[in-house]
Amino acid sequence: MNSKNIIENYDAQLTSYKETHTQLRDSIRALEDEKVEDLYTFRFDTNDEAMTYWENRGFRISEFIPLIEDGLISLNAYDTEDHPLVPFASMSGEKMRIDQIRMLNHKWIIINFTDGKYSGEMLLAYDMDDKGNVTFSELGSLLYQP
Repeated sequence: MNSKNIIENYDAQLTSYKETHTQLRDSIRALEDEKVEDLYTFRFDTNDEAMTYWENRGFRISEFIPLIEDGLISLNAYDTEDHPLVPFASMSGEKMRIDQIRMLNHKWIIINFTDGKYSGEMLLAYDMDDKGNVTFSELGSLLYQP
């Protein structure tokens, strides 16, 4: 009789552990699904309408994204005191530089910039004319305090 009680107790515990395991596994899947969805939200390269906009204008997306990103990064090579795009002057003695770029869609880009001590973010509108000249215009910017 004692052995039977021990086995029933182990069986009940095992069933409880299996149910908990199933609930935890389902919770993890739900979190992973949310994370995947977040990774694809506000990204040019997962936005079919944004890519189609530029493809219809004759651009290949595989060449278009590097063209825009390289154009922004090339602005980091400047000889003047102030960055040609970043609206804040460096306060650390180093030059302001764009260090992260995320193309949101076919019209907007968000960038991160820093001088090594101070950093900020800027929302840009961008467009390209028929000759391939890209123009950027600031929609908003902010500077974080160190």
